Amino acid sequence: MSLANKLSQERRARLAAERLLEQKQAELQAANRKLGHHARKLSDEIVETRAEVETVRDENRRVKSDLTAANQKIEVAERRLWHSIEAIHDGFAFFDADSRMIAANHAWLSVFDGLEAIQPGISYVEILQFATEEGIIDIGDMTPAAWREDMLDRWQSPTPDPRVIRLWNGEYIKLIDQRGHGGDVVNLALNITDTIRYEKRLKEARRTAEAASRAKSTFLANMSHEIRTPMNGVVGMADLLKETDLDEEQLLYANTIRNSGEALLVIINDVLDYSKIEADKLTLHNTPFDLERSIHELVLLLQANARDKGLDLMVDYDMFLPTQFIGDPGRLRQVLTNLVGNAVKFTETGHVIVRVTGVAEDGACGLHVAVEDTGIGIPADKIDHVFGEFNQVDDERNRKFEGTGLGLAISQKLIRLMGGDIWVESQQGKGSCFGFSVSLPMAEGPGPIDPSPPDGLKRVLIVEPHDLNRAILEKQLSALGLSVTRCKTSAEALEAIDEGVDLVMTDHHMAEMDGMELAEALRGRGNETPVIVLTPNTGTALQDPARRHVAAILQKPVARHELLDALHGIDVSASDQDGSSDEAPTPQIERAVRVLAAEDNKTNRLVFSKMVQKLDIELQFAENGQEAVELFQSFAPDVIFMDISMPGMDGKDATQAIRALESGGNSHVPIVAMTAHAMDGDDADILAAGLDHYLTKPLRKEDLIDQISGAGPAGTRAPIP
Repeated sequence: MSLANKLSQERRARLAAERLLEQKQAELQAANRKLGHHARKLSDEIVETRAEVETVRDENRRVKSDLTAANQKIEVAERRLWHSIEAIHDGFAFFDADSRMIAANHAWLSVFDGLEAIQPGISYVEILQFATEEGIIDIGDMTPAAWREDMLDRWQSPTPDPRVIRLWNGEYIKLIDQRGHGGDVVNLALNITDTIRYEKRLKEARRTAEAASRAKSTFLANMSHEIRTPMNGVVGMADLLKETDLDEEQLLYANTIRNSGEALLVIINDVLDYSKIEADKLTLHNTPFDLERSIHELVLLLQANARDKGLDLMVDYDMFLPTQFIGDPGRLRQVLTNLVGNAVKFTETGHVIVRVTGVAEDGACGLHVAVEDTGIGIPADKIDHVFGEFNQVDDERNRKFEGTGLGLAISQKLIRLMGGDIWVESQQGKGSCFGFSVSLPMAEGPGPIDPSPPDGLKRVLIVEPHDLNRAILEKQLSALGLSVTRCKTSAEALEAIDEGVDLVMTDHHMAEMDGMELAEALRGRGNETPVIVLTPNTGTALQDPARRHVAAILQKPVARHELLDALHGIDVSASDQDGSSDEAPTPQIERAVRVLAAEDNKTNRLVFSKMVQKLDIELQFAENGQEAVELFQSFAPDVIFMDISMPGMDGKDATQAIRALESGGNSHVPIVAMTAHAMDGDDADILAAGLDHYLTKPLRKEDLIDQISGAGPAGTRAPIP
């Protein structure tokens, strides 16, 4: 190779080496730049890390400080909580999930009387073991093993039931355990010894009170019975004495005896009722009943007293109001007797009226009953006084009226017991209005009065001297769609009758010309218009010779169904109203009604015989229940009056024996209880023995006659001639 070529190669090699060197230097510079950038970044990260580390150190120092403060607070809270737990008188203990004690307060540990083994760490099973072995618990008839097993089963249940245990010293501890979600248990041991002893004292006091109440009820029942038995003789004999020939002074004495006896019975009834109400022993016996009939029966009983005083006693029962309800008829009658009786008692002149209105809705009826009178009235400052116990308005005008002062108080309590309200409105010297409102379910039975008028009857002439009576009759007849003409006297009626009417309704007792004379005068003038006479005493009217000119005689106050029956029974087209069509065929008379009375008291037998002596009956007495059963078979009575309290076989046993004999094919004979028992529930107990009716002593002549008159079978003579 030539030198030139060698030099050329060397030059190319040197140039290549220089280029390689330049390249490596460029790469080295790039690497240095990258290394410097990384070093700066690393330096920045180191600075940031150092800052973060310092921040963490600061945070750690702050957290340590907070934890220290929190721990201090927790320690304070724990000390306070534990001091509180130690301060309470009831036991408090903690157990872990393995049923080992964590801690317990002094009250809990004191039950074990300083037993050193009972301390934190002991298991619940060991505690039960110590409780039985050391005699700490009174386990009664159970064996220690059975008691521990029972307590352990309770402890292991998810929700242990509270348990009362008795300690050896007679104290009672109530255990209440609450299990947490982690299995820990909080145990409360409440000392309920005082509560248990207080409950025992309450039970003992209640037993004592109930025994006293029973003794009181027995005493009242016995006193009621013992008083009513001789009072039957007193009142009954006084009634019989009045029927004999007495001069004026003797009649006064007889009336005084009878009235005093009746007043004593009212006092007895009031005291019995009030004592039952105060003891919350009075209960309502709800049964279906006829309200209108109950009111009219009450009014008829008080009619004699009102008639003696010259008072008009009236009933205004809403023409379209139902009359069948479900309630306690005896207690409602008692309230009405108090209100109406007081109205008659405190009214010297004028009238007493019972108004009944109401609204029926959804099977029940809101009844509003008001008793209005024209009596002495009540001063405004004494209105709130009248419903108080043993209270009477005391002034010179009413001191002559006697009473217990319990009637209105009892009435108020009875109405409130029925869920109703009672009130009074009064003006002194002008009269009073006592009223009450109750809501009663309606019973099945006859509905409201049919508003359609009788066929052919359009015009009615009312002859009534009393304005209020006229207004009531006019309202009732107008409600039936009838045209009404009103007159005060018979003279006015004789003039008005010329205008033409279909029916004359007249009061019986009127000045100058009474109702019977009016009917006779009409017939004398050739007027055959039917006449209905309204009278408070049907017996007198029926005996009047002019009765043949009258189509019907109705008892005042007239019940709605009786009025409507009479109207529908009128033949407006008839030309002869001599009453011959009213006579029924006379039945074949065979014998008198046979009456058997079982009564062990000689005086009561005398009273009974004298009360019925004017009746056309055949009477026999039995002195005890056994005689009554024997006479039932031999005498074959139509009705039996049975005294309840008799020696040997009493009235209830005798009744059951008679009913057993009847089961052999004999017909059912009505048996009427005669008893001095008048406490609440006596009637139900007596009637449950098989008796049909219930009469309370002292017996009333009217009640006896009613029972005998209704018992006569076909083929017997009427007891009343």
